[in-house]
Amino acid sequence: SLCEKGDAMIMEETGKIFKKEKEMKKGIAFPTSISVNNCVCHFSPLKSDQDYILKDGDLVKIDLGVHVDGFIANVAHSFLVDAAKETPVTGRKADVIKAAHLCAEAALRLVKPGNQNTQVTDAWNKIAHSFNCTPIEGMLSHQLKQHVIDGEKTIIQNPTDQQKKDHEKAEFEVHEVYAIDVLVSTGEGKAKDAGQRTTIYKRDPSKQYGLKMKTSRAFFSEVERRFDTMPFTLRAFEDEKKARMGVVECAKHELLQPFNVLYEKEGEFVAQFKFTVLLMPNGPMRITCGPFEPERYKSEFEVQDAELKVSPRKLTCFWATWARTRPSSPPGGGGEARGSIGDCRLVSPLSSLLAPSEWWVGLYSLSAVWICKAGL
Repeated sequence: SLCEKGDAMIMEETGKIFKKEKEMKKGIAFPTSISVNNCVCHFSPLKSDQDYILKDGDLVKIDLGVHVDGFIANVAHSFLVDAAKETPVTGRKADVIKAAHLCAEAALRLVKPGNQNTQVTDAWNKIAHSFNCTPIEGMLSHQLKQHVIDGEKTIIQNPTDQQKKDHEKAEFEVHEVYAIDVLVSTGEGKAKDAGQRTTIYKRDPSKQYGLKMKTSRAFFSEVERRFDTMPFTLRAFEDEKKARMGVVECAKHELLQPFNVLYEKEGEFVAQFKFTVLLMPNGPMRITCGPFEPERYKSEFEVQDAELKVSPRKLTCFWATWARTRPSSPPGGGGEARGSIGDCRLVSPLSSLLAPSEWWVGLYSLSAVWICKAGL
């Protein structure tokens, strides 16, 4: 499947760096997921599942993550499967894709030191509603930390009244990192579990339990050894049947958190854009972005709030450009970082802008490089 190929490419490319650091973990930070049309997120089928064949007109969302030594870079983008690429995309599919893209662009301007998460939430609601669309209710964008994909600071989409009361307000600060995840629907924005088998999980380090079944213990031991706290797919296990058996007891006792496959109503369309941003002293630095060609999407709507208006722009990432032209080493030709991880420096045109205390930017950016280099 395409999801298998995506994961294989990530592992192949990250396997080429830091070869001398035998204990350093690197690879998949979020398994490749391809969610189509009204499927909101986390669709990453197993080898034994029935294939879904993509067809012309499908609205496709590709979502994945990469890490180097626990420094995570996530990305997702949306596009339409179309054999005749010169044909403009119109109607509700164009509306929702443009709305989601503009929400992501607004977040890039608003997620900066001194601003609050509620400002982003409000902007997303206004932009989506301008296109007669709705952000998916209750979805979260998380702060990233080393080995942590779901940090404590979050940005919530389209919260209910109760969620507004419960969700903690937070101010963005210098040197924080966020995975900005925008999901917008042509429908009511209600994402529900439709019974599709969950295939992606992550370890919850705060939970402990003595597993009773031998299969569960063997499975959980492999999870801790191979993935630690990173999300993983059951597809990654050699014996899929045993993995499906072992995960049941682990999930039942909350040792593992599920990433359920969610759906909007049949006939609706959901678009997603996700990027990773570093909050640097001189402003936000977006290190991942999927491709986007705004000229292809023709909507009759536009953003109504003058303060939120931004021209849709074609997206290409610096790292993607470099990855196509310099396939063998990080930017600047420096190759692998030398010495221990604490001695790592970002070998790139950005290096002259970084203080010594900001070496971690290099590892986040290396994760971004391998996303782009794999062509995902």
